[in-house]
Amino acid sequence: MLFATLEHILTHISFSTISIVITIHLITLLVRGLGGLHDSSEKGMIVTFFSITGFLVSRWASSGHFPLSNLYESLIFLSWALYILHTIPKIQNSKNDLSTITTPSTILTQGFATSGLLTEMHQSTILVPALQSQWLMMHVSMMLLSYATLLCGSLLSSAILIIRFRKNFHFFSNFFSDFYAKRSALKSTSVPSFPNYYKYQLMERLDSWSYRVISLGFTLLTMGILCGAVWANEAWGSYWNWDPKETWAFITWTIFAIYLHSRTNPNWKGTNSALVASIGFLIIWICYFGINLLGIGLHSYGSFILTPK
Repeated sequence: MLFATLEHILTHISFSTISIVITIHLITLLVRGLGGLHDSSEKGMIVTFFSITGFLVSRWASSGHFPLSNLYESLIFLSWALYILHTIPKIQNSKNDLSTITTPSTILTQGFATSGLLTEMHQSTILVPALQSQWLMMHVSMMLLSYATLLCGSLLSSAILIIRFRKNFHFFSNFFSDFYAKRSALKSTSVPSFPNYYKYQLMERLDSWSYRVISLGFTLLTMGILCGAVWANEAWGSYWNWDPKETWAFITWTIFAIYLHSRTNPNWKGTNSALVASIGFLIIWICYFGINLLGIGLHSYGSFILTPK
């Protein structure tokens, strides 16, 4: 009872805080020069991160296993992973352009997790036999971390396409306040500029971030699939069964392998590779969420229906 109450409180604190954060981001998008609001949003992100962390620890303590046994818990963990990505640039003393992607992604993920659609999954349950393994933490955590990372990288690539084909660049550049500050600084100097210089500069920066994030996500995805293959052999007697979840995980891996390979070709680098990564964004959601909607295959315990097949 104590853990359930604590989880309920922490979940609503995190959702309420991130709702305020996204409101602040919308305000700063429309009205520039509000540095105080930006600092407040960063403090809100920290509060939400610790709230979600507390929820995961509480659920782990009450259930006796790592909280990745159903769709609700995996969505909470996905939100937590997005916060980790949000803090990486700060650790590296880099400007946090990723916050433009991670903050809206987190509010949507956290919002759906706490919605009424997953009410039956809010309570911790006993693990089904297939999940009673030490590979649960290794496989599922690696897959979810890879999903979060690849989603962010894909959204950065999508932003490249939007900037590339958008006529009014000025509004979109408001999303990246640091870039705007540099742009203003450049304007105050005697360095010559040309019409598409700032647009090109932002696209190059996003492309660099996208490549680095997707490279990390691809590595995590590969590790997750390998761990899943070993676990499948222990649980089902075969390393690969062409289960719908496994099939779409392989498709996801292939799409991002194509992206990374295309980066080696100068003719494909940029817009073309960004298009491949944007397609990968849809594939990830089919793999992670679409298959769960159907509730079929050996991974049906991750669906809306709690009774496994």
